[in-house]
Amino acid sequence: MSHRQKHEQGLEAQEEEGQLREEVPVAKEVGAPDEVPAAEVSQETCSSSAPIQATLPSKANEGSGAQAEGGQSTSKAYLYSKVLLNTKLRKKVTELVKFLSFKYTTKEPVTEAEILKNVVKEYKNYYALIFKHACECMEVVFGIEVKEVDALNHSYELLKILDLTYDGRMSDDEGIPKTGLLVLILGVIFMEGNRASEKKIWEVLNVVGVYPDQHDFICGNPRKFITEDLVSEKYLEYQLVPGSDPVCYEFLWGPRAHAETSKMKVLQFFSKVAGSSPTSFTALYKDALKDEEERARALLASVAVPTTPDNSGSGDKPSSFSCPE
Repeated sequence: MSHRQKHEQGLEAQEEEGQLREEVPVAKEVGAPDEVPAAEVSQETCSSSAPIQATLPSKANEGSGAQAEGGQSTSKAYLYSKVLLNTKLRKKVTELVKFLSFKYTTKEPVTEAEILKNVVKEYKNYYALIFKHACECMEVVFGIEVKEVDALNHSYELLKILDLTYDGRMSDDEGIPKTGLLVLILGVIFMEGNRASEKKIWEVLNVVGVYPDQHDFICGNPRKFITEDLVSEKYLEYQLVPGSDPVCYEFLWGPRAHAETSKMKVLQFFSKVAGSSPTSFTALYKDALKDEEERARALLASVAVPTTPDNSGSGDKPSSFSCPE
């Protein structure tokens, strides 16, 4: 390679680095990355957290001051989204999401060193930004939390969020987790007053590029996955709206959803993604608190059944009592 060619390549690299440096400080002027909601990170792998941010205010801000903060949050989100509009950084976020998804399917932990070596590479100066948005994408789209388990070596485990036992994969070795879509649907149902029309569910899913009759790389046949698979797994109830004309259907939480998660946990997750606090959404927070109180009463009632007197004279027999499943 000639000296001139090397010089031209050096100029191109400097120009590319300069573009990144020009964009990043603009975002940092408005606050630290942890203060802003998730932004659009990739059109290929992680569409956006927009459906969550668009759904939360619909019934959540009644009587709260969250609306007053909306303009400021939107401004921050816009500035940060501009950072990720850079093609190179967006590509790195997408690559990291795929890398983390692979680690989840193989049940392997992942370290910062691995990520830097295999994915981030020459963009190590932007590792924190790339890692942050990839983690948000893992939560919103796949329902997977990237949890640090070793602060010294920066080692992370990939875990399903909200304690849901089902991830929609065909086997431990095949497919990618679909928990994110389930969490999104449960959230929409809660925010719509504990029942959501089928039309509303698809409106929200359309925002992330999931359509009822269009094959999707995450869940294959979306209509079947939602109206049949999640119903048969008892996470959702799918029923006819009484007296509807024309005929329409609605979704409710199924018994397995009630058993494995709660309205408060769903609200906490959605609030985190929206860059806010659960208490900012007054109506939903009150509903979630009421649900927590009812759960506590039910638990107390189930364990408060009087024990059967032991007339055998032996103290070795365990007492008989009822406990929750």
